[in-house]
Parts: sequence; C-alpha cells; structure tokens
Amino acid sequence: MSENQTAETKCGFVALIGAPNAGKSTLLNALVGAKVAIVTHKVQTTRTRITGIGMHEETQLVFIDTPGIFAPKRRLDRAMVSAAWKGSEDAETTVLMIDARKGITEEVEHIVEGLKNTGREVILVLNKIDGMKKDGLLALIQECNEHGIFTDTFLISALHGEGVADLKAFLADKAPRGPWMYPEDQLSDTTMRILAAEITREKVYLRLHDELPYATTVETEKWEDRKDGSVRIEQVIHVERETQKGIVIGKGGSMLKTLGQMAREEMEEEFQRRVHLFLHVRVTERWADDKSMYEGMGLDFVN
Repeated sequence: MSENQTAETKCGFVALIGAPNAGKSTLLNALVGAKVAIVTHKVQTTRTRITGIGMHEETQLVFIDTPGIFAPKRRLDRAMVSAAWKGSEDAETTVLMIDARKGITEEVEHIVEGLKNTGREVILVLNKIDGMKKDGLLALIQECNEHGIFTDTFLISALHGEGVADLKAFLADKAPRGPWMYPEDQLSDTTMRILAAEITREKVYLRLHDELPYATTVETEKWEDRKDGSVRIEQVIHVERETQKGIVIGKGGSMLKTLGQMAREEMEEEFQRRVHLFLHVRVTERWADDKSMYEGMGLDFVN
C-alpha cells in the first residue's frame, strides 16, 4: 500500500449506461473533473469503453463510460452495444442515465429489460432536467420506478453540474474498502494514441456532422516522442467513399488544415506538450469490417 493510502481507502467501479445522447460522456467529464471523453451533439459518438478516474476524499471512483445502447444494424453497432453491456458486467455499481426530456423511449425500455435479466440493482439518473416542470419530473420518476430495478434516483444536469456533486458523494459512499487501482492524479486509462484519435474524430464530427454522419474513423498510425519533449503524431482519417475524402480535405486543403489545427490545440492542452500533427485522408471502403480497426478502438470484433 502506497504512503498516501491508509486502511480507510475505498475504490469502486461504476458503469454509466444509457441510450445514445443521454449525456453519459458529459457526466463522465463532470465526475472526473476533466475532459476524458469526446462530447458532441451527435448520437453514438462514444465508440469505445472509456474509463475515467475521479477522487472523492479517500475514495477512488473508476467510471466506465460505455457507448449508447441501441438496436444494432452493422458490425460496428454490434461491437459498441457489446462493449456497453460488458461495461455494466465489469462494474460493481450500474448507473442508468435517461434523458429526462425524452423520458422512457423504446431504447430505454430495451435497456431496462436487459438490466432486469441480469438481476442487478441500478441507480437511476435523470439528466437534462433544467427547464423541466416539477410535475413532469415526478411523473417520470414514478414511471421509471414501476420497473422495480432502481434503488435510488438522482436528478441532474450534467452540462451545468447541477446534482453531480451529490451523485459523486453517494457513489463514493457505496464503494467498497480497498486500495486504489490507479495513481491519485491519473484521470483515465485510455491510451494516448486512442485519446489522440478520439480528439481528432471529435473535430471531424463537430465540423462535418451533416456531410459525414458515421462514415469516418480516425487511426493514430505513428507516435514519436522527440528529444525536445514534443511529440510527432501521424493520423489517418478513414472514409468510405471518394466523395467523402473531398469533403474532409476541403477546397485547397482548407478543411483538413482547420481540423488539424483544432485537434492539435486540444492535444497540446491535454498532453501538456508541443504536438506536431500530420493528418492524412484515406478511402477505406470497408473499414467497419476490418478487425485491426476494432483493436485500435479497444472494441471486440463481433460477427
């Protein structure tokens, strides 16, 4: 046991699950106190299981932010849903997050049924409550609790931080006694290469979400630590068609330059070092069927 730990230390694993766009990544970043997951207004932006690590007094909380659970149609969809359910299995505590404005949708019903089959107790978190009327919230809470799997209910606004501190304190109280799994100052166990790819993918989503819904992925091909403390990163943005390649590059390379600048600035802030970023665009028609791509994203290759 390290010198900064005592017999009083606690460590708990918490899975954040829910339908796409419920706000899980925003909540994860709020609980950790730093950005460890990409957040966009597009659904299904989280593809991998991202682990964030938050501290509350003597308790370390290891949060697993899972991809949104939905009806999968493609191989990538199936891999993402599989990762989400596995995230729940690996944790001691499961938090189901629901967009309070949407209520219990068909997707949420599907998740609740899946949780019932596991026999697990679940904490209900209703997100995006800002601006909602009390009567509507009370009716939604009653409807949710009729399912019989929720032990506790929290009302939060992950975006504005409302209710997040209370939720974190509650999760810390539930955590079992034991040594911390990670150093006190570590915020995530996602590798730098994956985080760098996720940062660039976020910029592609933010700038090109109308033209390129889900036809892209980003791969960090080379990572070179330099003697001066900087890092040289080479990444490939994979698209499925030649027309999409033109969209990402832009007129005279303008869009690719903008994406590169946005990604580089955030990487330098995240990694606290100078970054030399080189982006390439490649047409890979069936990248979603390439096993090596899944390994790079930390997903299982499913049939």
